[in-house]
Amino acid sequence: MTQVAVFGAGSWGTAFSLVLADAGHEVTIWGRRPEVCDAINQQRENTDYLPGVRLPDAVRAAADPAEAAKGAELVVLAVPSQTLRANLGDWAGVLPPDAILMSLMKGVELGTLKRMSEVIAEVTGAGPERIAVLTGPNLAREIAAREPAASVVACASEPVADQLREWLHGPRFRPYSSVDVVGCELGGAYKNVIALAVGMAVGLGFGDNTTASLITRGLAETARLAVKLGADPLTLMGLAGMGDLVATCSSPLSRNRTFGEKLGQGMTTEEITASTRQVAEGVKSAASILALAERNEIYAPLVEGVHQVVVGKWTTHEMMESFASRETKRERD
Repeated sequence: MTQVAVFGAGSWGTAFSLVLADAGHEVTIWGRRPEVCDAINQQRENTDYLPGVRLPDAVRAAADPAEAAKGAELVVLAVPSQTLRANLGDWAGVLPPDAILMSLMKGVELGTLKRMSEVIAEVTGAGPERIAVLTGPNLAREIAAREPAASVVACASEPVADQLREWLHGPRFRPYSSVDVVGCELGGAYKNVIALAVGMAVGLGFGDNTTASLITRGLAETARLAVKLGADPLTLMGLAGMGDLVATCSSPLSRNRTFGEKLGQGMTTEEITASTRQVAEGVKSAASILALAERNEIYAPLVEGVHQVVVGKWTTHEMMESFASRETKRERD
């Protein structure tokens, strides 16, 4: 049994707490809002983000970061990616100095263009052997329902990645280990943007030919950028790449696909954002991933098109026309 702190009481942080409890660990969730913590402790349910899902007794919540982090051997970070730096600044003094810090976040920071593991290293001073990421086809609602799923946990230290693999293995959750942190993080961040594009196509009424084309070309873009930054191309063929991409682009449970559908139906970014408390990471990551691609001279037309729609410069029809009408080339190019 391990003591684990999960910083983030949203749907994914809460669902992952069930994974940890099922694997035999004691879990304390940190939540920003005391009323959410009270609901978890008293009703055994996160009524705001995972209503109807009963949480096991091994899961409790605390609004005090120091209380949540006390004694933790593993600290799981599950807050919106663009808030990570500020949150870590607030928590730095209470995080156990030897704890492994594992990111569930899938984004690239605006401005700095850093991956989440890079932000963690910069703010906390933790070495690469203490920083891990978890990614894969893991829709929160299905994980919370304990449907069988697999994922990838990556750390630059192979022994630590292997240890985490064993810690996270439960009756319905199968983790694989990797040392390719770059590939895992970029696969997770990029797929959110591609899911927005797929959602737009669905919202416009297009069918499977269009969505399959977007998914496949989106994976090609992802691989181009990830490999340029040092990733193993095989990572993008596995759970962290193709697996996560297919789940996020195909499921109506996906926040990013759903956001894209609403864009395709004519709503604006501002209207959709105002109508939900859930965060669609791809909306902000489109800008940072596009900037990262441009910095590395990587051709990224899908991300560029999504960004233009999100900021209101293109319509979704114009984005789809751009996708189909670009200059033809060999597929491997």
